[in-house]
Amino acid sequence: MKIGIDARMLGSGFGLARYTQQLVQHLLEVETTHTYVLFLRKDNWDEVLPHKRIKKVLADIPWYSVAEQVQLPKLLNKEKLDLMHFPHWNVPLFYTGKFVVTIHDLIMYHFPRPEATTLGPVKFFIKDKIHRIVLRNAVKKAKHILVTSEFTKHDVVKHLGVKEEKMTTTYQAPFTLEEEQVGRDAKQVLEKYHISKPYVIYVGAAYPHKNLDRLVDAWQVFQETHGNTHQLVLVGKENYFYTKLQEKINSLNSVVYTGFVPDQELVALYKKAKLYVFPSLYEGFGIPPLEAMQYGIPVVSSSATCLPEVLGGAAIYVDPLHIEGMAEAIHRGLGDIDARYAVKEEAKILLQKYSWSKLACETVRVYER
Repeated sequence: MKIGIDARMLGSGFGLARYTQQLVQHLLEVETTHTYVLFLRKDNWDEVLPHKRIKKVLADIPWYSVAEQVQLPKLLNKEKLDLMHFPHWNVPLFYTGKFVVTIHDLIMYHFPRPEATTLGPVKFFIKDKIHRIVLRNAVKKAKHILVTSEFTKHDVVKHLGVKEEKMTTTYQAPFTLEEEQVGRDAKQVLEKYHISKPYVIYVGAAYPHKNLDRLVDAWQVFQETHGNTHQLVLVGKENYFYTKLQEKINSLNSVVYTGFVPDQELVALYKKAKLYVFPSLYEGFGIPPLEAMQYGIPVVSSSATCLPEVLGGAAIYVDPLHIEGMAEAIHRGLGDIDARYAVKEEAKILLQKYSWSKLACETVRVYER
């Protein structure tokens, strides 16, 4: 088959960028005669190396735009594809070719609030309505839907009325970061980010559903109850939501916000951390705690949505709405030797379950079906 992939989001960042990158990379390892047409932007054109089973097509079109609705279908139709894969729900409304789509989550149905965006209330309302129309169109017209967890599958059934048999769950996997020179550079990395004590780490965005406000509040309770023995390190690209959180962070001298951290430095931060904490209110899968587990870090996780499904017995769970409970879970994660050992051992088993190669094989089977 000649299969198209909307790779405009492909890259080495987080979320959709990494998913698309890993999908493309591992599809080429599956022994088939299928060829892939990748639709790329100028910015990520060089991230895909030449390959006999790949054709690259320039589609320098912003996602969620009018151009995406009008120009992208013309580019897709020109390639005479047997099947198209959209790794996100932003499928052009009037695209008439056969396609599959990946639904990562239904965050817009759970956190449809103006405060979750930098747009004003009117623009947000219009944008939200358009996005819901595009999403509903995508799941209705898709030949099949790939979802990231059983939780997401049931969410799609509940909110969009899709039958379960139209969906296949393909679990993602943590990303392996480069570890070169970590031991030698760890001290310099900690000094660079003003980390001077044992620390608890969070890596990710600061969107409202990530629940960092409560995490910082819980950290204050932890500090008041158990002393100023550790630091909380928040790692994530600076944006509007981290800026909003900055005032609260600044009021506590034991909280460090690093901003964006390159992969090599991030490995050093992971390897030296005492505990990883993931307080999210909503996830479609949840890669960051799995990523932390790769480096032998015990994990304290929210018990919300898909996280117990994905993390199994490899985490200490906490109600993400309970600030005092979160503080105590952090204390347990740092001080309870038996609990730390148990979740670390479970993590070794759990990580064997997840593989990008397995995801690629399952995805090819969906294409062929």
